[in-house]
Amino acid sequence: MNATALRAGWTRGLIELRQSFTNGAELLSHFLWPALMVAALFFLRDRSFGGVPLGVLALPGILGMNAATGLISMAQQLTADREDGTLLRAKATPHGMPAYLIGKVIAVAGGLLADLVIFLVPALLIAGDGLAVGPGSWPVLAWVLVLGLVATLPVGAVLGSVFTSARAQGLIQLPFLAVIGISGVFYPVTVLPGWLQALAQVFPVYWMGLGMRSALLPDAAAAVEIGGSWRPLGTAAVLAAWAVLGLLLAPGVLRRMARGESGASVAARRERALRRVG
Repeated sequence: MNATALRAGWTRGLIELRQSFTNGAELLSHFLWPALMVAALFFLRDRSFGGVPLGVLALPGILGMNAATGLISMAQQLTADREDGTLLRAKATPHGMPAYLIGKVIAVAGGLLADLVIFLVPALLIAGDGLAVGPGSWPVLAWVLVLGLVATLPVGAVLGSVFTSARAQGLIQLPFLAVIGISGVFYPVTVLPGWLQALAQVFPVYWMGLGMRSALLPDAAAAVEIGGSWRPLGTAAVLAAWAVLGLLLAPGVLRRMARGESGASVAARRERALRRVG
């Protein structure tokens, strides 16, 4: 990948990110989800598990869950860009596809980081007394977040290449919500049956939440985790495995998808969409 593609991708990503904060509907989405999660923390503040307030346990898990939603955002945006011909135009320009993908990663990752900040500031006011935030918390949050994004965004790109319409993208939503439900975001995963605990540990959402809990919660809170430990090595290993899998699969899948794009395929998808609307 050459410097021209990197510069073009960086510029494209910053433009898309800026547009997401100047478009009314997209700006609302940046605040709506964090607001809902802050409301959930507020209602959990007086409940506890193992002597630890549920709001305190849930806060870092919500951070991890929100970061993992980059997978869905990436898949949805790729699919939408296929339908409206954006990918076809990128394919037709020099270094267009690499620049497009770099830009999309920057836009999605930047939007997620902004959402996390919007959520974290009021969340710390609600649950701050039970947290153990110190100088060592931020480096741990940083490596978990970066590794988590590398583990999920390429997988989102693969899913966006596999599904050919925005309507088909709905097939991803329910399984993803199910994974969130068993990943210990709002309640410790140890209350679930053993087979569900094992299933949760296959997916990166659980490990991103666990890593962020290790950064923000006191050491005593690890007692409610599997094995009574934060398992930093396990967190790094599973997220790295997902990152390697995604980075190995994504380039080939995207190249194959790009080769199949043509004016006729875009027109056919538009025609199907118009028939559905009609």
